[in-house]
Amino acid sequence: MSTPQLDRHALVNWRNAIITAFALGGVASAAFGARLPSIQADLGVSKGTLGTMLIGTTVGALAGLASSAWIHRTFGARKGIRTSLFIVAAGVALIGLGAGALHSPVMVILALALTGYGIGSLDVMINVEGSMVERQFRKTLMPLMHAAWSAGVIVGAGIGAGSAALGLPVEYQLPLQGALVAAGGWVLSWGVPSHEAPETPAEKVTWGERARGILASVKDVRLVLIGLVMLGSELGEGSANNWLTLAVRTEHHQPEAIAGLFLVLFAASETLARALGGPVVDRIGRARAVRVTSVLGLAGIALFILTDHWLLVAVGVLLWAFGVSMGFPLGMSAAADSGPNPAARVSFVAVIGYAANLTGPPAIGNLADDVGLLKALWVIAALFAVAVLCASAVRKEPEPVHPADDQFRLAAS
Repeated sequence: MSTPQLDRHALVNWRNAIITAFALGGVASAAFGARLPSIQADLGVSKGTLGTMLIGTTVGALAGLASSAWIHRTFGARKGIRTSLFIVAAGVALIGLGAGALHSPVMVILALALTGYGIGSLDVMINVEGSMVERQFRKTLMPLMHAAWSAGVIVGAGIGAGSAALGLPVEYQLPLQGALVAAGGWVLSWGVPSHEAPETPAEKVTWGERARGILASVKDVRLVLIGLVMLGSELGEGSANNWLTLAVRTEHHQPEAIAGLFLVLFAASETLARALGGPVVDRIGRARAVRVTSVLGLAGIALFILTDHWLLVAVGVLLWAFGVSMGFPLGMSAAADSGPNPAARVSFVAVIGYAANLTGPPAIGNLADDVGLLKALWVIAALFAVAVLCASAVRKEPEPVHPADDQFRLAAS
């Protein structure tokens, strides 16, 4: 897909629209995570059963990931992102209705699948768009974009914590939160270029050619190592969104409203690291930034697991958040400049990272039934160690300068 020819004003609108889309994704992803204790109580299921139900999100997201490129190419970025946000909004609303009003595990599973489908397709599209924006501005912008996702998690988790404190049932909170996401998606979509030029013959590839392209990506060792870096950070983030509130509530014995605030702390810390991280990354390099933050994340997980004083637990949450802050956004940037066809490369590593975000939390939930929730979190610590070892894969390579790139850089400056 070619980059559209845009003036400065349109480029800025494009950047701001993608940042807003990231934020809405965060709002949606935290909507039900902050209320898992209430959802568990409304449905009357165990942690293991709840973890199994979360597989519905994974199944839906895999379908969304598989169809995202087709949606992006066929309907264009504008309509594709807008539609994905509408799907997410509907799924979030139905989770609340299924749990709080109908007490139906089946409906909640289907709603989780619908939410997962929307988030899966949205995540790939906004990361592809974000990498295109970053290349035109010639700045490290991806951490800032992912900071917007974290800021959205703060809003979503804050709504959840506030609703829990006020005793607002999930059948009211989640539909209202879904309506917020849908309205925001409609507004932001007008800033996204449509990318709706007719397909060229080169874009009309067969399924066999697509399969060969996937195999070629798997054989690219650097791309796989980038995916491993993203694996740890995404499992750490996804597990925090799904299990942090419950772990603080049941293992560290805090009230539900307070437990929700620990998720807010996590999201705020991650947001701060990402919002301020771009200039730091430009100074010390992507590989060193990933290595340092992954070490901090490992220390944070250990502190969260091994201590019980609320202050030390909070410090552990803060370091845990720093640990997940850079792996995914810098991995996306690294994939984009690691070789030809950056959109395909971004999509490939996004699938790896996103699969960890979705499949990891259900696996941790099932492991928690056998060893306890805190001990199950050692899996995240192990993957932080893997990220430290693979960090050199995200190093920045010198880029050739093309006249068209200079035109976009001058327009964006």
